[in-house]
Amino acid sequence: MPIVMRLDRMLAQRKITSKELAARVGVSEVTVSCIKRGRIQGIRFAQLEAFCQVLRCKPGDLIDYVEP
Repeated sequence: MPIVMRLDRMLAQRKITSKELAARVGVSEVTVSCIKRGRIQGIRFAQLEAFCQVLRCKPGDLIDYVEP
């Protein structure tokens, strides 16, 4: 799939664990793990907004398009 999630990269840059992000956003650790691994079909804008608020980033920092 040409759209990839870069959540793992942003977590490392911000020095925040998946567990901490899940607690601050209000989602399960399993949800964060699935998003990190790219095993999702979609993401709610509310979740994306919450991730961006906690990580102080833009949606484009978390989602990338890679040429097939």
